[in-house]
Amino acid sequence: MSSLFTQDKKTTARNAAEKRFRAYGVVAITLALLALVWLLISIFGAGLPAFRQTFLTFPVTLDVAVLDKQGHALPAEMAKVTTIGYGKVLASSLAAEIAAQGIDTGGMTAKDLADMISEESAATLRNKVLGNPALLGQTISFTALANGRIDGFFKGRVTMESAKLDKNTSPEKLVLAGKLRDAGILSIRFNTGFLTMPDASDKRPEAAGLGVAIIGSLYMMFVVLVLALPIGVAASVYLEEFAPKNRWTDLIEVNIANLAAVPSIVYGILGLAIFINFAGLPQSAPIVGGLVLTLMTLPRIIIPTRAALKAVPPSIRDAALGIGASKLQTVTHHVLPLAMPGILTGTIIGLAQALGETAPLLLIGMVAFVRDFPGAPPSGLFDPASALPVQIYNWTQRSDPGFVERASGAIIVLLVFLIAMNTVAIILRRKYERRW
Repeated sequence: MSSLFTQDKKTTARNAAEKRFRAYGVVAITLALLALVWLLISIFGAGLPAFRQTFLTFPVTLDVAVLDKQGHALPAEMAKVTTIGYGKVLASSLAAEIAAQGIDTGGMTAKDLADMISEESAATLRNKVLGNPALLGQTISFTALANGRIDGFFKGRVTMESAKLDKNTSPEKLVLAGKLRDAGILSIRFNTGFLTMPDASDKRPEAAGLGVAIIGSLYMMFVVLVLALPIGVAASVYLEEFAPKNRWTDLIEVNIANLAAVPSIVYGILGLAIFINFAGLPQSAPIVGGLVLTLMTLPRIIIPTRAALKAVPPSIRDAALGIGASKLQTVTHHVLPLAMPGILTGTIIGLAQALGETAPLLLIGMVAFVRDFPGAPPSGLFDPASALPVQIYNWTQRSDPGFVERASGAIIVLLVFLIAMNTVAIILRRKYERRW
């Protein structure tokens, strides 16, 4: 006769199987965490340098003879001077500052010095002078972006060996850049322009920013929130609380579940056919992107909203109806407030998923190169814009390593947005959660 305190073979095998299952779970969680840590390290390691930029700060003499040949200080006449003229002013001013500090240039020409300054800086100086013609003839302190190769040298992307094979830079320029840093002319600091400036051409990775993409994504999320939340919640309430249970509602429920699993690129094709080709809305506009993402987000809001409504105990409905409340009063005064945490969580998670979508936006033309910021709503919803995930895709397709760095930095910005939205979902859920 076996004792309760002595394990038989079956009990021993069962306990061993349970221990192995627990070990498998620990190993799986450990591998998942290691993969996540490796992913974050790779993203942050490649993207954090995008938030720091190399700048050249030196006095610039705004020569009237070059920038205002007519001498009338009229913006209309001054606008005829292109960025080429302002680039010459920057190059001559930099050469003068280098000479004043007694820095040996190693025989570099004025053109070589000009190549160390980003082409974007000439446009920045031009806009500054045209905005304030009174600066003409003065000597101002100006901070210019350094060329992308110079910036890459201090970030480790460019080496002396690679500079020998690169037509856009040379070892002599890199040596001079080191001397300029020692003299205080060149510095590396936080780059606010990465978050505020628009995209730049393929030759100016140092000037590329996320300003237009961030605004475009915010506009699209506004459209999705205004349309998807009320439509999704209203559809969920009707299907769960008011719709009769028959073959038609069953068909609708099946289709909603199927739409949630449809690939996002299908919604892009639908948006291209309906909103652009048929309705005639402009390509690359936040309103079109918002409408496409609304169609894609609706099933992802309806399904969790219905689950939240189902989670409300039937006794609450019965109690409200028993004291004379109507069906509508029961839903609005009792069921919806209790289901609100789940509704808000599902909505915010749906918005977060929509924020990271790329494929449908590519099909509606949001991959276009956009330099101008969209206007304020509602007219700005119809202006050309980009979006964060599309901007990341766009930068990864460019050959310059500086754009790869920018793409990794944009991924960090997108992750911050996603983490913030999920944090808001958790806070709202805990704030409005009620127990029964």
